[in-house]
Amino acid sequence: MWNQFFLQEEYTGSDYQYIGKVRSEKAFYVLKATVVNKWTGQKLEPETEFIIKLHDINDNEPKFSKEVYTASVPERSDIGTSVTQVTATDADDTMYGNSAKLVYSISQGHPYFSVEPNTGVIRTALGPGDMDREQREHYQVVIEAKDMGGQRGGLTGSTVVKITLTDVNDNPPHFTQSIYQFRVPESSTSGSVVGRIQATDKDIGKNTEMDFTIISGDGMEMFDISTDKETQEGLVTVRKPLDYEKKPSYTIDIQVQNTQEYVRFVSSGPKDVATVRLAVDDVDEPPVFQKASYLYEVKEDVAVGTVVGSVSAMDPDRARSIVNYSIDRRTDRGHLFNVYPMNGSVFLLKSLDRETTAWHNISVVATELNNPRQSSSVSVYIRVLDINDNAPMFATVYETFVCEKTKAGQRIQTVSAVDADEPSSGHKFAFSLAPEETHHRNFSVRDNGDNTAGILTGRATYSRLHKSVYLVPVVITDDDYPMQSSTGTLTVRVCTCDHEGNMELCKPEALSSSPGLSTGALVAILLCAIILLCKYDWICKQMYILYLYIIVVPYHTILVLPQSGGLRNFQ
Repeated sequence: MWNQFFLQEEYTGSDYQYIGKVRSEKAFYVLKATVVNKWTGQKLEPETEFIIKLHDINDNEPKFSKEVYTASVPERSDIGTSVTQVTATDADDTMYGNSAKLVYSISQGHPYFSVEPNTGVIRTALGPGDMDREQREHYQVVIEAKDMGGQRGGLTGSTVVKITLTDVNDNPPHFTQSIYQFRVPESSTSGSVVGRIQATDKDIGKNTEMDFTIISGDGMEMFDISTDKETQEGLVTVRKPLDYEKKPSYTIDIQVQNTQEYVRFVSSGPKDVATVRLAVDDVDEPPVFQKASYLYEVKEDVAVGTVVGSVSAMDPDRARSIVNYSIDRRTDRGHLFNVYPMNGSVFLLKSLDRETTAWHNISVVATELNNPRQSSSVSVYIRVLDINDNAPMFATVYETFVCEKTKAGQRIQTVSAVDADEPSSGHKFAFSLAPEETHHRNFSVRDNGDNTAGILTGRATYSRLHKSVYLVPVVITDDDYPMQSSTGTLTVRVCTCDHEGNMELCKPEALSSSPGLSTGALVAILLCAIILLCKYDWICKQMYILYLYIIVVPYHTILVLPQSGGLRNFQ
């Protein structure tokens, strides 16, 4: 079945009119036939198959896979660098004739690009010097595909390829001026921004990142330059404190280059260089002390009014204003020190005591006389030196006892001493028995030579009933100048001990069933009981005997009893 075609009537033009194409939907047909008896329908021979093949004609033009292709290639690429590949197909039979054999050609894009006829690969056609992105960035290339192997009469299809040259770092940065000038106050702190340096670069993206450096000049030690990562500007900053009075101006030479250089296009010539002139502006500055801090030493026994040391400050400005000195009382709340306003000499207002405070940290303020708002301060450290003004004493309160039965020369206690002073050679103490006690011979003191001493017994026996407590005076002396000494009293209690020398009983109160009552209280209680019960003689007698044995006898109380009259007369 053939398609219907339509044609405009009465056409008088000279061009050929396209009517239509005759085409089949199938490449071949298969027919099967056999011979049969017309009357009986019986097959007279086996079935035969007939294959009818249609010969293809060139009735399909090539079609590209995309109507528009996009591609890119680095600028300054070598001749023949591959850009992209285009592909077209033809619906005609590739097995019959040249109807589907395609050849690629470029119809637009000369002389910059070429295309391989058989593969459709597009390549650069000019050298690095002609493919410069900064001159031209975008190109539109038209590629044609023709069947019949490109012969006359073949059908043609076309596509558009948009090609962009990508940037390479083939352009160095350049300063926008050869000389830059800035002013900077001398009071600017380290890191303060003085000014911004601009440079331009024809490249784009990372290829425009710059690195600024100082290469010469008398301000190399005073200033720095870095890159602002956002704007790619050079930031000139202060590196060291400036002083207008010492140097009012500086000059530095700076250089700029890309941080990522394309080795192929690195110029052998010098980098771009510019000069920066920096003028320092004078600022009214506070006084400056000759030292960052002061340290003085003074003995703790110096007289009030003694000068400890001096500080000195001056106005760094050309005016050289007169400077007055004062003490920052927040650092000397005890008002121990003062300073002479005109010469900065620090002196004592009160006596010092090293044992109370060994160090004093005060601040001295220097103020310009003509401009009190301009002031500065400095720390003054005062170390108080020790003198031997404290006597040694016992290191602690000692609890000492001696057994009633012992032996002469027995050590009952070891004592040591402390001293608030700090002699440079260390402490050296001597111990001895006070002179007024030596004739008693109850105890003795043996100096061990190592800042300790032993307390020794003076005899073999002691009686708790005779004397239960001894007070032993010990003289402790240091060896510094002037020599200091003190007498410490050691309390020694006489105690009943077992055969191994372990204490059993030291105080008479321990025998009482009421340990909280004193001896006097017990005596008063017993006397009251005797008086109340003396109406019964036998009770009075027993109480009296108990009183004598428990209270009177141990303390050697002397009682004078009447010869007659019984206990009533004693009452």
